[in-house]
Amino acid sequence: MSNPSPQLAQVGVIGMAVMGSNLARNLARHGYRVAVYNRTAARTDQMIAAHGHEGTFLPSHTLADFVASIEAPRSIIIMVQAGKGTDAVIDELMPLLEPGDVVMDGGNAHFRDTIRREAEVSQKGFHFVGCGISGGEYGALTGPSIMPGGTPESYRILGPMLEDISAHVTNDDGSVDPCCAWMGPNGAGHFVKMIHNGIEYSDMQVIGEAWMLLRGAGFTNAECADIFAQWNSGDLDSYLIEITSEVLRQKDPRTGADLVDVIKDRAGMKGTGTWTVMTALELAAPVNGIAEAVFARATSSHDDLRGLAQQALSGPDGTVKVEDRDAFVEDVRKALWCSKVIAYSQGFDEIRTGGREFGWDIRVADAAMIWRDGCIIRAKLLERIRKEYAADPGLVSFMCAPSVAPELAEYQDAWRRVVATAVTSGIGAPVFAATLAYYDLARAPRVNAALTQAQRDFFGSHTYERVDDEGHWHLDWSGDRSESHA
Repeated sequence: MSNPSPQLAQVGVIGMAVMGSNLARNLARHGYRVAVYNRTAARTDQMIAAHGHEGTFLPSHTLADFVASIEAPRSIIIMVQAGKGTDAVIDELMPLLEPGDVVMDGGNAHFRDTIRREAEVSQKGFHFVGCGISGGEYGALTGPSIMPGGTPESYRILGPMLEDISAHVTNDDGSVDPCCAWMGPNGAGHFVKMIHNGIEYSDMQVIGEAWMLLRGAGFTNAECADIFAQWNSGDLDSYLIEITSEVLRQKDPRTGADLVDVIKDRAGMKGTGTWTVMTALELAAPVNGIAEAVFARATSSHDDLRGLAQQALSGPDGTVKVEDRDAFVEDVRKALWCSKVIAYSQGFDEIRTGGREFGWDIRVADAAMIWRDGCIIRAKLLERIRKEYAADPGLVSFMCAPSVAPELAEYQDAWRRVVATAVTSGIGAPVFAATLAYYDLARAPRVNAALTQAQRDFFGSHTYERVDDEGHWHLDWSGDRSESHA
């Protein structure tokens, strides 16, 4: 690397919307000279006017000037809308770069797009990094969780800078870990970020189901806020539990009512949860806890269906009959912990499966390590996940870890009571129910798949395997019912 010049930037950021602007400010606050560019020059000027005092920024109004303002080998971070916008920026950049330059896409790209882009860019002698960034606009400014994927050489160039601006976690022994680690080649970083978002969906949904059960039992939002705050001091300690307590305390500035009660119960989504489920289906990775969270959001947005169903369909009204309020709260806490463990296990299982399928060899413990702070799903549970996979990188599933399985066994009675209560009370709790079903399916010595396979052989000659012999077999269902080796 050439000696730094005071006239040249050490890194450049393209895209001065809130995420790009905040990431550029984070870099500048850490002492880096940052070149900034936005297609609309006014936005660049506005950012400099508002935040130029925070560090050394080198603004440009043309892409050519922007590239020329960065020292070689250049490190350029693209923070624009995922999809065609990213491709357009890359196409404009390519003629301006030199061999060895590093281009990083920090948007929410689909990992398959990142695989394609990395192949195209690397053919021209440049490095391409697909990087997941979690933590929202605040995290981008103060320290996000960062999940880069690309060549080891690209991480050697860009990694120290990314580790510097990421969130950091102090371990029990006093050592400090950055919430940033190389995830693997090409699309690995965006793949891990996709799974992060899928887990986020399930985490938020099951927290919402716990809230609905508490409300059904007669607890006010203020009381629920206190309960979540108490839970946040124990094994459920997490960012999402913490903000749930804060959200439930918030009053509507217009009416003075609880804000959550005046918000339309229609949840939006940007697609990463859907990607997680679609990819899981392609990989045959069972993530039903995540899938049910995605479908729950989809159901919430079907106004016509919900309006008709409220008139046409009957059932319990959502009132939960509770004799011992404290015991019920404790049951919900235990059920919530169990469902979170299963959903996180499913997410990490998909990371392992995807890593094998795409040849990435992702270190699962590293994913858990970098999610411990800076990101939306940061939680106390992640340190346990990190330790389990660090001790046994080949661990098939976190839920089966020696320190975890006994707790699930201890809590399962409460978990079952909560699911039964939801069913008999008419409260939809798809993630509570789906994760319990997964737990039972996984531990059962035999499941209904034997009947399914026999049915498939009956109508489609799809064959079956036997418990007492090797190979695949077919029964002559329409003839003499004799069996033949397929």
